[in-house]
Amino acid sequence: MKVIVLTGGTRGIGYGLADSFLALGCNVTISGRAQENVDKAVAALAEKHDTDRIFGQACDVTVFERVQALWDAAKARFGKVDIWINNAGIGLPQTDCCDLSPEQMKSVVDTNLLGAMYGARVALRGMLGQGFGAIYNMEGLGSDGRQVEGLAPYGATKRALAYLTDALAQEVKGTPVIVGALRPGMVVTDLITKQYEGRPPEEWAEGRRIFNILADRVETVTPWLAQRVLANTKNGARINWLTPAKVAGRFLTARFRKRELFD
Repeated sequence: MKVIVLTGGTRGIGYGLADSFLALGCNVTISGRAQENVDKAVAALAEKHDTDRIFGQACDVTVFERVQALWDAAKARFGKVDIWINNAGIGLPQTDCCDLSPEQMKSVVDTNLLGAMYGARVALRGMLGQGFGAIYNMEGLGSDGRQVEGLAPYGATKRALAYLTDALAQEVKGTPVIVGALRPGMVVTDLITKQYEGRPPEEWAEGRRIFNILADRVETVTPWLAQRVLANTKNGARINWLTPAKVAGRFLTARFRKRELFD
């Protein structure tokens, strides 16, 4: 039985992945900054799955000692960690850099990038010690170099995360550990809607139009991602939901196939 650890697993894609891995028979550890939120997520998952296969612990990924403690707790509970997913991340309102505070910039870099580095360091050492394992980084908008106005700090962290994934994949060659990335595409979570806080209504209207063409709900994407993660044995793999071919197809059929994801 595979043991999965997810940072940032109390809501959104992280919670969806936890639910999906549990449905596939895995043991799952989730985390979040606040223990209260972790407890709520564990209770919700326990309504659908065997409680013996679910574990949760608070973890601020910007603090290295807490990331190490998450690994230690998961291994103590389940005896091993097969797959570690650096999923924890935060977004910012869609705003030009000059209008962001230094604290906002630091927060997104510390969580999205430094947190993933800490997670990779902890998981890699632990997996080399146990002789097996896989690490995945949750990439996203910006990972492929595409730029979106007003999302410079967020996109920069995801671009750097793609570099980190490739660099780590090189480092682990010849070892029993693999490193890869998940690219879920546009998924309807509060990470999307928060980008439009304080923006003119017409900008949200246009954003909503595009999201209804390209985006998907968590429950659509995460089961597919979980299945691909469990099946993957290739070092350096990127598991990509929203492929260029899928993007082209959705735009071509948008006039005839109306989708509404924000009911």
